[in-house]
Amino acid sequence: MAMRSSDVEGDKYRSYLSGEGEKNTTWRFGAPPSYDVVNKLFEEGRTKIWPPGSLGEEVQNLVKTWEMEANLDDFKTLDPNNHTFSLNGRKGITLEEMGKLGGGYNPLLQTSLPEHLRGYNPEKETSESSHKAFTTTFPRGFALEILQVYSGPPEIVYKFRHWGYVEGPFKGHAPTGELVEVYGMSIFTVDEHNKIVKIEFFYDPGQLLGGLLKGEKLGTSSEGTTSSCPVLRTG
Repeated sequence: MAMRSSDVEGDKYRSYLSGEGEKNTTWRFGAPPSYDVVNKLFEEGRTKIWPPGSLGEEVQNLVKTWEMEANLDDFKTLDPNNHTFSLNGRKGITLEEMGKLGGGYNPLLQTSLPEHLRGYNPEKETSESSHKAFTTTFPRGFALEILQVYSGPPEIVYKFRHWGYVEGPFKGHAPTGELVEVYGMSIFTVDEHNKIVKIEFFYDPGQLLGGLLKGEKLGTSSEGTTSSCPVLRTG
């Protein structure tokens, strides 16, 4: 597959965090993020360990790196001028259109539910509010592992698992401390330079939101609830 390996001095599961090529990268919080907390969650909770240099390891690192990127001018894993994203068979949208959805988790939480039934409404969330909501509820992050790779490039088809612990409130619901797991399939299509030109995700967002909205509504109990808002490092 000949993808760039993860940065030795940056992060063992993600590329483009350090080095000469990243000296002009614009970071959301002014400096390269640390993924130590979510890496620990990943290593403690993963169910699959890919052999070094295997296709599974390369795909896993590619997806983790893609999840990390946010600035249109700094994308390294994909071709920003020739890229589409789709969720559950919807029509593909461009990066510009993704930005209009608010960025963050919003493209992955598109829904056809009536507005009054939405526990999380991506149409009303910004990148910042989405980031805050999920960093608050997942203080240790939301880890990712690739469970199976069914085909290699140029069309990479894989099965994934995301997980985290609901240790902070979410949209007015108290934390439960419980494990939330999300399983799904995805297709990454890459060009001759191994840049992602098409992403297709297939999963049930209810797996995530059901766990986050499970806690009782805050203000309905006499018991107080504490919360924290550390920076989420997706895993």
